[in-house]
Amino acid sequence: MKIVAAPDSFKGSISARELCQAIRKGIENVRSDAEVIELPLADGGEGTMENMVYSTQGKTVECEATDPLRRRIRASYGVLGDGQTVVVEVAQASGLTLLREGERDPLRATSYGTGELIRHALDAGYRRFIIGLGGSATNDGGAGLLRSLGLKFYHHDGSLLADGGAPLRDLAFIDTSEFDPRIKDSHFTIASDVTNPLCGGNGASAVFGPQKGATPENVVELDQALERYALVIFEQTGFDVRELPGSGAAGGIGAALLSFFHAECRSGIEIVMEAIGFNSQIQDADFIITGEGRLDTQTLSGKVIAGVCKEAKVYQVPVIALCGGMQLTREQMDQMGLLAGFSIIPRPCSLDVAMENASRWAESQVEQIMRLLSRKEKE
Repeated sequence: MKIVAAPDSFKGSISARELCQAIRKGIENVRSDAEVIELPLADGGEGTMENMVYSTQGKTVECEATDPLRRRIRASYGVLGDGQTVVVEVAQASGLTLLREGERDPLRATSYGTGELIRHALDAGYRRFIIGLGGSATNDGGAGLLRSLGLKFYHHDGSLLADGGAPLRDLAFIDTSEFDPRIKDSHFTIASDVTNPLCGGNGASAVFGPQKGATPENVVELDQALERYALVIFEQTGFDVRELPGSGAAGGIGAALLSFFHAECRSGIEIVMEAIGFNSQIQDADFIITGEGRLDTQTLSGKVIAGVCKEAKVYQVPVIALCGGMQLTREQMDQMGLLAGFSIIPRPCSLDVAMENASRWAESQVEQIMRLLSRKEKE
């Protein structure tokens, strides 16, 4: 029996790799002879780089970078097993988790560190990039990232703008004359399922600003600043990013990558599965066991489990899902192509207890699933 373990993380509780290990243990508790393939997945957010490096037997490169408040930190990017493709996760150097709650300040937070990771990889000779746009602390439209690669942002009075999202309201001109020429020789793919535009009621500031520390007044200020930023980009490049789907991802880093890097924007889970050779790994599998923290209506729209089911359907491989909370109906699971979904929670408990016991309970639930599957196989 060949079983592929291909889950996402249970955010804040258990990583995708840890969940793979729990699934393996649950399988081997019943079928020690089973072949288990571990393929931890992500959809472009936190964990994407780590999981892709692990699944392709690549490597992680650590270097010095700048956090959202300009402090020097150690951050990493990944090099996939092909030896050519770099994965840069925005959360590594520009992430919300790098700040304490009282430090969150999208008015001045910068994405400069993410650009430093790209520059380090360029210096090392890499020219193929996947950029995961999840978990950012910034709302600067990717201006910090662009600064670290040579662009200069000028105020109306001729002075250089300060870091952050708020100063962009005074942007007069972007000097691109020293933009790193290696960017033109490189290929950039955005891994993100965020379709929000840069500006407006559904834009970066309004939708994601509050979780980064923005007050209602800040949201208005930041949105106006990004409007000005988009106008200057349009005047200088002819590229209109204001309402472009995906331009609002990661506080507008999507806009910077789309307009100055001519990046291709694709579904995060599709990019991850393609890069790790997911299809070739599942073709002769008997089952796939996947999972994510909650199975709900968001699962249906491009999340990891939906992506797994879509690919598994091609090869008629049954998919079973583990979760913390189960909110899908039978009809919704059928629509997605999911054979069955199981909560790992064995009894009513607090969220803290559930998160603490996720690994042990996942192993136990998989063991029960395997007892059923093994009995069916014998029949």
